[in-house]
Amino acid sequence: MAAGAIGLEPLIATKSAVAHASDDDSGERAEQSFKIRLKAARKERNLPIPLHTTNGDEALYPNRIGNFCKGLPHNGIGLVDPGAYRSLLDALASDEPEDFEKIAMGGNVGLVNPQAGLAFDLEGTDSHQLAMGPPPAVGSAERAGEAVEDYWMALLRDVNFTRYGADPLALRACDELSRLSDFRGPKVAGRVTPKTLFRGFTPGDLAGPHVSQFLLKPVDFGAVTVPQKYNTYLSLSTGGTDYMMDAASWLAVQTGAGPFGRNRIDPTPRYIRNGRDLSAYVHIDVLFQAYFVAALWLMGNGAPLNPGNPYGSTFLTSKSRTQVGFGTFGNPHIAALLAEVATRALKAVWYEKWFVHRTVRPEEFGGHVHFTRTGQASHRLHPDILNSRAVDLVFQRNGTYMLPHAFPEGCPQHPSYGAGHATVAGACATIVKAFFDDSLVLSQITDIVQPSDDGLSLVPYAGSDAGQITVGGEMNKIAANVGIGRNHAAVHWRSDYADSLVLGEALAISILRDQRATYNESFSGFTFTKFDGTKITV
Repeated sequence: MAAGAIGLEPLIATKSAVAHASDDDSGERAEQSFKIRLKAARKERNLPIPLHTTNGDEALYPNRIGNFCKGLPHNGIGLVDPGAYRSLLDALASDEPEDFEKIAMGGNVGLVNPQAGLAFDLEGTDSHQLAMGPPPAVGSAERAGEAVEDYWMALLRDVNFTRYGADPLALRACDELSRLSDFRGPKVAGRVTPKTLFRGFTPGDLAGPHVSQFLLKPVDFGAVTVPQKYNTYLSLSTGGTDYMMDAASWLAVQTGAGPFGRNRIDPTPRYIRNGRDLSAYVHIDVLFQAYFVAALWLMGNGAPLNPGNPYGSTFLTSKSRTQVGFGTFGNPHIAALLAEVATRALKAVWYEKWFVHRTVRPEEFGGHVHFTRTGQASHRLHPDILNSRAVDLVFQRNGTYMLPHAFPEGCPQHPSYGAGHATVAGACATIVKAFFDDSLVLSQITDIVQPSDDGLSLVPYAGSDAGQITVGGEMNKIAANVGIGRNHAAVHWRSDYADSLVLGEALAISILRDQRATYNESFSGFTFTKFDGTKITV
């Protein structure tokens, strides 16, 4: 009809056009498509079924202190109503949509999408065939170490990353974290240092400024150039506040009795300088936003593509005499794929959250610390957290042992392990590393910068390790900035970030593997460096 409207009837009626339509109708293309789908489906089906191992807290503690209970009814010291928790378990066990409507709720804020963990996908490995864990047990030394780190993060939210080496409180944090029985953060010669404090574990995380260049550099969104200054939250010294530092407000949040108020926004946008700034970024970001921005920056600044790209090393040159990449192996392919892997990563981690682990959040754990330290409860927590200097300093500042939170509503109403942000980070960072040359030293195409103390400008980075900053390392770092940024806000643990990153990576690799069979180009695969430092070709 559209062709007729612009006078194309004679062309459509030609013999060749009719014959071509007839060839399509023969189903040869449809049959080939079916075989590609079937082959990929068989490969995914034949993957080993992993053992989904929990940390045993749910069976060990009848009062559920090791498990996520937010939004359900609680008693005065924050212990969940047993019948309400049972109604949650019943719904998760039955998989029936109507049973999720029968969960006993404590307030007016709903649980976040548990049924996403039951959704299927038509590409990549099914969520139930990917595994992570177990997370640290609630009474373990590792969980205590992560809790001590979160308390220090809360105390240091307003200290700029560039000031860690000179700040007395940051130096005390390094000292206590170094002496813990089981702390898994990065160290130098067995000790936490200002350079390693609150950083990630992957290659490139310790090189250069704390914040990735891809969260600092101006980026072109089409015809609009956007400086990466963000709406951050006011510091404590300028009228800002932390939240849930008294038992009453903490309990209201645990029962889901919203609304909870709003953060106080700094009227002046700033570059990300400290933990509070990162908390603001990861509070309302679109989950694949950071990696989409990184990809746009790389595209716009002539970063070389992965050597495996069949069209060549840049978007401006091509191995082909007649073609360049676009819908396959070009800008639109990369940009769209980031959103594509993000939604699949969420389904994978939501299965782990709700149907396997149901892990306690740091804010809930902070309540357990408070009620144990005040003698109102006797939870079996590790001595490293009960005797922590950070916990004592929080009490001196606030009059309670509650973990100070960056958001008025606390954590989202879904379990802690794994982390949605970190799983998406793992998936999306993997895609960017697959499409670009992740070994490129970034200083070859741009200056290395860091925020000024006031966050209003970018200044040159003068560190001796500037030459070690690569595209792959900065993608690893931006994933850590986002994943650990959630820890700065007190909504996640270090293990949530570390293990979820690898889950997202595995999911992204499975999608790259499935898609490889769909291309018409001669394609030998993408080679890039994984989060554990090993190389892979997909």
